[in-house]
Amino acid sequence: MPETSTLEDAVRAAMATVIDPEIRRPITELGMLRSVTVQDGPAGANVVVGVDLTVAGCPMKDTLTKDIRSVGMSVEGVASVRVDLGVMSAEQRAELRSQLRGGVAEPEIPFSKPGSLTRVYAIASGKGGVGKSSVTANLAVAMAADGLRVGVVDADIYGFSIPRMLGVSQPPTRVDDMLLPPVAHNVKVISIGMFVTAGQPVVWRGPMLHRALQQFLADVFWGDLDVLLLDLPPGTGDIAISVAQLLPSSELVVVTTPQLAAAEVAERAGSIATQTRQNIVGVVENMSWLEQPDGTRLEVFGTGGGARVAENLASLTGASVPLLGQVPLDLRLREAGDDGVPVVLTSPESPAAIALREVARTLATRSRGLAGRPLGLTPTTP
Repeated sequence: MPETSTLEDAVRAAMATVIDPEIRRPITELGMLRSVTVQDGPAGANVVVGVDLTVAGCPMKDTLTKDIRSVGMSVEGVASVRVDLGVMSAEQRAELRSQLRGGVAEPEIPFSKPGSLTRVYAIASGKGGVGKSSVTANLAVAMAADGLRVGVVDADIYGFSIPRMLGVSQPPTRVDDMLLPPVAHNVKVISIGMFVTAGQPVVWRGPMLHRALQQFLADVFWGDLDVLLLDLPPGTGDIAISVAQLLPSSELVVVTTPQLAAAEVAERAGSIATQTRQNIVGVVENMSWLEQPDGTRLEVFGTGGGARVAENLASLTGASVPLLGQVPLDLRLREAGDDGVPVVLTSPESPAAIALREVARTLATRSRGLAGRPLGLTPTTP
């Protein structure tokens, strides 16, 4: 059996592979590993791993304990592993918050920084009931399944539904003034629905909506995201304006149905870009048709709405606005949303899932524009 000091070093090195399930970084990097004690036993070494949780009621402590034991037992010469859980001191938490914020003590919105590489998409619609939240949830999960680091802000404060659609039931973990968002299907999620009692309405005026969105962006530890999706409320109200102010580099994805009435309202939602100077990435037409048993398509809500919105927004903005995809009506899409596991995971070969994955991959492969980003150029004089 290896010497005690050598085995202790091996266990410590192994602990670097244990990832905190909320922050998604090694516990050794986060300063959570307090101690490793090794005692010789008849069948091998008995190891005690001391770990300091970020908060006393950490909801993921059982998962963390299980992972630590599993990793510890994989070290040659270890016969047993016991995890001694403690709690970080106020000084440790302050140091952790500063570390996660990149050395900045006060909260700030990382996605508004000029050097941010995160693509930010605001999913908008003119009216409710067009499936905007379903589209958002499925796009997020599809991108995460392709290996991207994805976050979702449920910015529909009055009509939040993202927690249900992604199967999130636990609240964020609070580390003093920092929130660690729950993770579902490898997607980090935050919503006002995590803070209110079931069935309780949110009755707020504009300034409170703006402050809530600001906190979701600044007070939540998002880490290094490839893509951030915001599920906006219908229309062109306070939240849409606040998104443009707080995230000037965000881009719009407009969701509509083929119905003429819905398309006309969707155009108004997209036209806000002319005032906020946001780019419109494209249009997603949802509920495009219902496929019949004989293979024919029943166009329940008419046809052509998505193409019309894209064409008219392109004319209005003077830029290309493509129709990103058409998502057919699918009972499985609705059922998956109710069950908290999006259809792109439960029925990946269904027509709706295929269409949504194609839209997700189109958005994921787009490069960020240069607006607001430093180019690293130095002016010279002749």
